[in-house]
Amino acid sequence: MVLAELGGRITHAIHQMRNVTIIDEKALNECLNEITRALLQSDVSFALVKEMQTNIKKIVNLQDLAAGHNKRRIIEQAIFGELCKMLDPGKPAFAPKKAKPSVVMFVGLQGAGKTTTCTKYAYYHQKKGYKPALVCADTFRAGAFDQLKQNATKAKIPFYGSYTESDPVKIAVEGVDRFKKENCDLIIVDTSGRHKQEASLFEEMRQVAEATKPDLVIFVMDSSIGQAAFDQAQAFKQSVAVGAVIITKMDGHAKGGGALSAVAATKSPVIFIGTGEHMDQFEVFDVKPFVNRLLGMGDLSGLVDKLQEVVPKDQQAEIMEKISKGNFSMRMMYDQYQSVLSSGPLNQLYSMLPGVSAQMMPEGESEAKIKLYMTVMDSMTNEELDSSNLKAFNESRIMRIARGSGRIVREVMEMLEEYRKMAKRFSNLKGFKMPKNGDMSSNKSAQKLISKVMSPQMLQRFGGMSGLQSLMRQMGTNI
Repeated sequence: MVLAELGGRITHAIHQMRNVTIIDEKALNECLNEITRALLQSDVSFALVKEMQTNIKKIVNLQDLAAGHNKRRIIEQAIFGELCKMLDPGKPAFAPKKAKPSVVMFVGLQGAGKTTTCTKYAYYHQKKGYKPALVCADTFRAGAFDQLKQNATKAKIPFYGSYTESDPVKIAVEGVDRFKKENCDLIIVDTSGRHKQEASLFEEMRQVAEATKPDLVIFVMDSSIGQAAFDQAQAFKQSVAVGAVIITKMDGHAKGGGALSAVAATKSPVIFIGTGEHMDQFEVFDVKPFVNRLLGMGDLSGLVDKLQEVVPKDQQAEIMEKISKGNFSMRMMYDQYQSVLSSGPLNQLYSMLPGVSAQMMPEGESEAKIKLYMTVMDSMTNEELDSSNLKAFNESRIMRIARGSGRIVREVMEMLEEYRKMAKRFSNLKGFKMPKNGDMSSNKSAQKLISKVMSPQMLQRFGGMSGLQSLMRQMGTNI
């Protein structure tokens, strides 16, 4: 069972309980049994699920609850709390500091995506102002150094490795020493993996760790490995001092419960999750927002952070000023598409909205569609991009754009129709001014305008106008 489906099953069990007239032991047990089945089918270890069920029953003692207590709310809070507890060992991972050299060593089985994850980790910190470097101490897998070299070059991150040296310890030591002299403050050491747990793998890891004295050892785990997750994670923890976990391939196609069991096995926090092959498909793991999103409750603070990353504050006012004049050009649509794509996969953004799962992304708003429309617009002239006059796009012009973009005429027509719809929605913002305090949650005119800008399908997913108002009140509270 994939994570999105797991979240759906747990949410369904909670909703079923909400519809029960009397909350008694039977209703509680039915809800917990459904959640238990969902977790077990998602490969969460039996011991963890059993412990969770026992803890919830201890917290929710229906006989001791006085009349007037909101039993449904108490049960929901207990379920939420136990899911968070399952994923939180209660201690933070080591955090590197800028301008002070830190060594981070990556370990894991072959095929978990360790080398790609090393680069993602380096790239993430590079964007935060760190000066990272990569060391390839994997001499077991053919092509490991080539892969790391290719990834590092693409991300413009310095790297070190060798085609001739076979001793991973020597390579690791030389790489770490070199980058310390070059004042790198985050030195990442990629180590060998194996197809299975072997004594030689663990011995090699111990030797590299002893020689480089890493500040943090990160265990990289493939989310699809199932029930073996607990034992595998424990074996690594017993060999080296695992201080954090990164879970890869959490792109919705693999079971995630087994990998989440690794937290219990290593007693170390998950710090990132990989959601795809691209550099930006890498998310900071924060327990409460993750469980919120798992249960379809959204992650508003994460959404706001994402949107602020995409559109810097100094540009927000300029964009709003252009829109308020009612002058929405195709270039502006292109810029909006570019901003959305740079914020990461669209299904991640949708999953941050309360009541909206990644699977609910409206038809026509997929990444593939957006990229197709951008390809079409790439074949337009500056005059066409800056225009807001659809009548100017006659048959010969449409044919020229189709030939130039390598698309068919129907797709160009689709893009123009999408622009017409978007321009119409944004025309409702003409004359709109941002509230002085920037808070739109209590501004009725702002709420009304946003409801007009949204597509009817999106508005419906929020539960209509009342649902949107509730969301904006939450945003006002969370921002």
